[in-house]
Order: sequence, then structure tokens, then C-alpha cells
Amino acid sequence: MTSLRVAVAGKGGAGKTTVSATLARLLARQGRDVTVIDGDSNPNVAVAMGVDRALAESLQPLPTTLVSRRMGGTALKEPIDAVLAEHSIPAPDDVRVLMMCMPKHADEGCLCTSHATVAGLMNDMAEREDSVTILDLEASPEHLSRGTTRNVDYLFLIVEPYYRSYETAKRMAALAAELPIARVAVVANKLRNAADAEAIREYCELNKLNLDGELPWSEAAINADKAGVPLLDYEPADPMVEAVGKVAERITTTVPALRP
Repeated sequence: MTSLRVAVAGKGGAGKTTVSATLARLLARQGRDVTVIDGDSNPNVAVAMGVDRALAESLQPLPTTLVSRRMGGTALKEPIDAVLAEHSIPAPDDVRVLMMCMPKHADEGCLCTSHATVAGLMNDMAEREDSVTILDLEASPEHLSRGTTRNVDYLFLIVEPYYRSYETAKRMAALAAELPIARVAVVANKLRNAADAEAIREYCELNKLNLDGELPWSEAAINADKAGVPLLDYEPADPMVEAVGKVAERITTTVPALRP
């Protein structure tokens, strides 16, 4: 399998981090070389993956000096393997975790260079054969407007079953259409019943949005979060885990088929 670069976006509270963490570990259990990048300025992915809190707190943001401008965008100044070795921490199932940024002071300015750093990293991750990189995004279209996601192959828009969440996905999909992303698709989360599922299917069909996953409401996911434990460890047989597994299967089959 060639490299796959996946970004996960959506409205705040839609479940992006839980989906990203579960997806990463399920793919790793298939033998993939998996890297997760926390692209949220309020980072939580490491803990959601099951990393010890002390180790998670030791994770430092990617230095903005790592990238340079090149023809066609940004790229790393150092070999990708060296960057991963120096700036990541280990997570369960042999996943590695990196962090885009975390503001340490008020009034310290914009995060432009942090976005450029992640864009450069995602560009160079294409060199790693049989790898999957998952970028867990902030609840903002800024990653799209700044082109942070221009080097991903697959953009998932996590949607909850209510109108404002639908509309957020629609706006993000419109922005993503202007970037060279092979596939942009909705993953519906927190579906309580058949009516919720049917509503999101109708909305996607009406607005010409791809629908690549339907995840059920999960009390286990809520209880796992309260306990500070990954869903995959708290209740590995939960239906949501099974549904994320189907999304993982789609990732590894759909995007390669779309490539020239």
C-alpha cells in the first residue's frame, strides 16, 4: 500500500478526536505504520490515544523552523524519518503522535508558521510507503483557508445529527473542493436512530456530499471520556468501534482507487 494522508474536520464537539484516535489504532492493528498529528491548538489526541498523561504533557509542538518554501508549497528541511524520531511520542499499538502547536501565552500572535509546518510535514509523509498519517483538526475552517490540508488524500467531515453541524460540513466541503484532495466525505456520528441516519443521507444526497460512514450513538464513548480511557480500551466491542473499523476499511480501499 502506498502512503495515505487523512484529515478529520468538523464542528466542535462532533467527535473528531475520538474518531481520529480509534481510527489510528485500528489501522495500526492491521500492520500499518500510523502517525497522528494533533492539529488543534487545544491538543487532546495523545490522551485520547491512551498515552500516559505525564508523557502526553511532555510532547512539544513541531518547531516552525522545520520547513522552507519550495516550488509548489512547503516542505521539510530535514528527512521525514528524522523529524518523526525527534518530535513524536509513542502511543498504544505502536502509533506515533506529534503536535502542531499549543499557544503558551496570551497575545502571542497568529499560528501561520505552525500551519505551514504541518503542511510541509504532510507533503513529505507521502514518501513513507505503507504509512497512514491522520491529522486531527481544530473546529475551524482555518486549516482549509490556509491550505494546511492541501497535501491530504482524504478529508473526513464529522457530522452530528443536527442542522448546524450539517451546514458546517457543507461549508468546509466547499472550501476543500478548491484543494487537490482526492476525496472529501462526511462521516455521520452520534446517530441515535434510523431517522437520524436517514436525515443525514438525504442531506448529503441533496447537497452532493459523499457519505462514507455512519457511527451510532455510544454511551461507552461518553463513559470512556469521563474515565479518561480510550474507547477502544474501555469497550472494544462497542458498536461505534465496529463502525469506525468500517471507515478504516474504506480508507484503505477508496483513495488508492481514486489515484491516477
